Amino acid sequence: MSEQPVNPTPDAPDAPGAPGTTGAYDAAGAPGTTGAADVPGASGTTGVAGADDAADDAAARRAASFERQRRLRQEPRFPGGPAADPAGSHHERRIRSFQPRRSRVTTGQEDALQRLWPMWGLDIDGLRVLDPAEMFDGLPVVLEIGFGMGEATAQMAADDPGTGILAVDVHTPGQGNLLGLADRNGLTNIRVANGDAVILLREMLKPDALDGLRVFFPDPWPKARHHKRRLIQPEFLDLVAQRLKPGAVIHCATDWEPYAEQMLDVLTAHPLFENTVADGGYAPRPAFRPLTRFEGQGLDKGHVVHDLLFARV
Repeated sequence: MSEQPVNPTPDAPDAPGAPGTTGAYDAAGAPGTTGAADVPGASGTTGVAGADDAADDAAARRAASFERQRRLRQEPRFPGGPAADPAGSHHERRIRSFQPRRSRVTTGQEDALQRLWPMWGLDIDGLRVLDPAEMFDGLPVVLEIGFGMGEATAQMAADDPGTGILAVDVHTPGQGNLLGLADRNGLTNIRVANGDAVILLREMLKPDALDGLRVFFPDPWPKARHHKRRLIQPEFLDLVAQRLKPGAVIHCATDWEPYAEQMLDVLTAHPLFENTVADGGYAPRPAFRPLTRFEGQGLDKGHVVHDLLFARV
């Protein structure tokens, strides 16, 4: 249900800026902006001394811009709410499958974040190990990566109060909206995690910690050069297999046909996952997965939605 990108990160040339922000490469002096050659006194104007001064000025502007962006990434948008960059510099830079997006937060979403984040929210900082069973008072726990605005997550939590849902996303309005839905509907079996799901799986969960994984409508990254950003890859499944209990199911859904084909190929080839469908193909949409507004819009346009359910061997 991440009806928006689930888990995209800029390639290396965009570093050292954080995902979705302006890195040094994008700051003053980068291609298409104001670099030393555009400044009065640079090469071709007042001579070597002027060029040196202009280059120093441009470098200072780049450093100042990078520092401003660094502070923005580290400062939470709401006091006591989700951090802007929870893992910070604790973990390596790498290509990710999600793109943090700064968009308008409504008054209701902001109120939910400030009231409920200390109780039901957590930042994925990679510095502690979580006990999902303890978080949900002994309930089996399913990890959901990418939940969009959270309507489907809230519906699944209401329909199955005996299962805890640890829902991960980086979209602040969606985080606030899901917390608000949980509060209004008396749902105590939802926790909202902010940050990189890979760091959560790798650094903050023990082996066999999860009873299931849901990845609904991740960003398909349709361009061939961006396929490396897709979440469902062999390396990701290696990690997931360590965190899922034997018999736990990974459930993926997408309306992007080429991505569905890749998911099916990658999951089928992995030795630790087995298709729950006898003929080895796609599964019918399970009744417990709500039909979202986003999915309905796709169906109206003639999109075909594919569900994949594979059990941990």
